[in-house]
Amino acid sequence: MSNDAQVTFLTQDAYDRLVAELEELSTTGREEIAKRIEAAREEGDLKENGGYHAAKDEQGKQEARIRTLQHLLKHAKVGDAPTSTGIVEPGTVVTALIAGDEEVFLLGNREIASGTDLDVYSEASPLGAAILGLKEGDKGSYTAPNGREIAVEVVKVETYTG
Repeated sequence: MSNDAQVTFLTQDAYDRLVAELEELSTTGREEIAKRIEAAREEGDLKENGGYHAAKDEQGKQEARIRTLQHLLKHAKVGDAPTSTGIVEPGTVVTALIAGDEEVFLLGNREIASGTDLDVYSEASPLGAAILGLKEGDKGSYTAPNGREIAVEVVKVETYTG
């Protein structure tokens, strides 16, 4: 996989929000979960201690989110959404006919569209990869996980305005 494939477009707002979340999880979040684990550990037998196991599970999920955020932020390209030129690219809102049904979605990372009702598809997803670089009016297809070939037609490409 090339480095270009790892780059993720983020708006400045999304980047700032994710940096703040990472800071919170890495500091206060870790302190709080460590206190909960210690308090549960003091209750005695760890084999039958539901609070301990729940806190350890939560710690694992929190650490996974921290790693995800670190990777995402490390490989992020931060800036304004690209101005639409009618070509599908990361950070654009696409209207497409997918298997005959019209759908409007953002192509990019789900973190960009936090707080909107837009569906988000990664450019690495089968749909995203199939339409990336297509122009309005272009047709393509992708293979669904069930093996079915799905036709796609790009109807409109717009600038994402948040």
